[in-house]
Amino acid sequence: MSLREDPANLLLMLKKGDRRALARLLSLAESEPEQFAAIADDVADQLGRRATRALRVGITGPGGAGKSTLIDALVRVLRGQGKSVAVLATDPTSERTGGALLGDRVRLAHETPDPGMFFRSVATRGAAGGFAHASFDQLDLLDAFGFDWIVIEAAGAGQSEIEISFAADVTLVVFPPASGDAVQALKAGLMEAGDAFCISKADLPGAERAAATLRTALELESARDPRDLPPVVLVAALEGRGIALLPPLLLERAERLRATGEAERRRRARLARRVRHLALREVEQRLLEQRDAVLARATSDGGASPHRLARELLERLLPLNPGQPSPRPSSPPR
Repeated sequence: MSLREDPANLLLMLKKGDRRALARLLSLAESEPEQFAAIADDVADQLGRRATRALRVGITGPGGAGKSTLIDALVRVLRGQGKSVAVLATDPTSERTGGALLGDRVRLAHETPDPGMFFRSVATRGAAGGFAHASFDQLDLLDAFGFDWIVIEAAGAGQSEIEISFAADVTLVVFPPASGDAVQALKAGLMEAGDAFCISKADLPGAERAAATLRTALELESARDPRDLPPVVLVAALEGRGIALLPPLLLERAERLRATGEAERRRRARLARRVRHLALREVEQRLLEQRDAVLARATSDGGASPHRLARELLERLLPLNPGQPSPRPSSPPR
């Protein structure tokens, strides 16, 4: 590995505002997590030194709701206000090829390069919830780079893609008009994930009715303080209608979450979720290193059940009583 490609050197370049270094580190976090782990503490330290952290806005909803168009319009509004913006958009990974279309590179193409805007499209890599866990590290990198806003688009493959709510400070759920997606999604759990709701394509028939139905459903299903009730807005992104309302609305929702202590609770839940995932990944890797030795001995000895082999494998890695063999469970009474 060349000095320029060394993760520690790339991080130094990132601190100086080098966008190429940022792009390379984002790739490391996604495809070479072991290399990224070597600088993870330094990234966390860089985040801790930021006077003001980026506002992480998650945007999710069913496919065809117009999320990409809405994000494109939102970015334009934010750039018009002088805010720097990074977009992390996810696309489903193909089960056949392992690749992803990453079509948002086309859907969010801007006419001219913009130094205040950064776009990255990533694959879900089969992650449940439409959001790959490596993207948590990518968000930290974008935050450490110094962006004011980070917009996160979930894959939107269905109504259960709520993993994004663990990564975002505030989550906007987008629904198209004249469909049953909104109320159905409330039953699927998106009501808890959404801090604000948006009916897109408001220029189409049925938009006002869909918004009214959604507001009623939220009021009936929620036992929260009325001030915590998620707002419902209508937008027509292609026309620019309603988009200017989103930045102050999202900022207000984020401030409300901080005031009630919900933001801190989510931060701790996010940390616990990330630690659990990383610990389980490390355990799985170490188990695989020991697996062949256990299976080889079982083949030569014979007579060992998969249950016994699994216990032995775990005992090699996580001994209950170090230095002593794991007790074999007694047979159940007949």
